[in-house]
Amino acid sequence: MKREWLRRLRLRFTRGFCLMDRPLMPQATAVWLVENSSLTFDQIAEFCGLHPLQVKAIADGDVAQGIKGSDPITSGQLTRDEIARAQENPKQKLRLAKSKVMLPEMRSKRAPKYTPVSKRHERPNAILWLIRNHPELKDTQLMRLVGTTKPTIQSIRDRSHWNSATLVAQDPVALGLCSQIDLDQAVAKAAKRNKAENPDEDEGPDATLTQA
Repeated sequence: MKREWLRRLRLRFTRGFCLMDRPLMPQATAVWLVENSSLTFDQIAEFCGLHPLQVKAIADGDVAQGIKGSDPITSGQLTRDEIARAQENPKQKLRLAKSKVMLPEMRSKRAPKYTPVSKRHERPNAILWLIRNHPELKDTQLMRLVGTTKPTIQSIRDRSHWNSATLVAQDPVALGLCSQIDLDQAVAKAAKRNKAENPDEDEGPDATLTQA
């Protein structure tokens, strides 16, 4: 009963804390601080995002008996000076050390383009227009522009599409399948890629002439 009460108390107490302001392993860190410092229960509880009664229970051996203490100094989350400063003043709060490791920015995956049902039958015409007018675009770019699939693009390229005989090339912007800005950006990106892959093409015919 006591452990269940402590568990519920911990859940209620930690619900409002920001995880970014707490050590990575709160209970293991609390175990280490109880065993290796003279900090008060309140100081340890505040730093680890726990309730003071839970820290007391850790010190009494009622909870966290099987948890090995995690040293916050070696993990770079606390400094010895910070612990010493807090031990001298029981009212002083521990401050989490700033991480020196730069975490990579998480990029959200772009959701697949949604095409209204009323316009889906017009996609093959738009794909044909893009293939004819912008052959430099990759299939992945065509897929993003009009919300199609690679097999569909390939079937239109090799004329194996079930409706290939009646397809009429139509501008996807005019059909409302993509915006002019999206199309321009895709074309510019393709041009930049082609320039990087074929730098000699911009030098002109004079570039191949040797000096007399």
